[in-house]
Amino acid sequence: MQAIVGKVGDYLVRGCDRDDVPTVIKINEETLPEHYSDYFYYEILAEFPEAFLVAEVGGGVVGYVMTRIEYGFSHLKRLGLSRKGHIVSIAVSEQHRGRGVGSLLMQKAQEAMAAKGATESYLEVRVSNNGAINLYQRLGYHSAGRLESYYKDGEAALVMATPLGR
Repeated sequence: MQAIVGKVGDYLVRGCDRDDVPTVIKINEETLPEHYSDYFYYEILAEFPEAFLVAEVGGGVVGYVMTRIEYGFSHLKRLGLSRKGHIVSIAVSEQHRGRGVGSLLMQKAQEAMAAKGATESYLEVRVSNNGAINLYQRLGYHSAGRLESYYKDGEAALVMATPLGR
């Protein structure tokens, strides 16, 4: 088991292990309409293990955040290139929401991405997902654009970004 990087109430946040991935996939399938191949989770874990985190309570995984580091055009500066942390996916099981688990996962992922040299973090979120948008705004994210028909069902995504390492 990975070292604990954070705690909120009875919930612990730690690095994801390969053995956690099947539960992460199950949480994704139960809570989000977008799904990835099993291989994708293992690939992200292998490439960016420091910022692939899980939340657990009572020894069971109840949430995760999966990230990667990219280099490209900044979402915060005009015409600038940046080392960016990308929140690829985050989910918390329905019965464990509203307890600060998602906030702690995001905060710890941002710290890990900043430690890997990322100067900003960004994510895509469904325009209809007001709960997630509110969470991201509380964590300092601002709208950085909109991607029309981003999701398979045709819904648009907001691109949200925030500086890291301040």
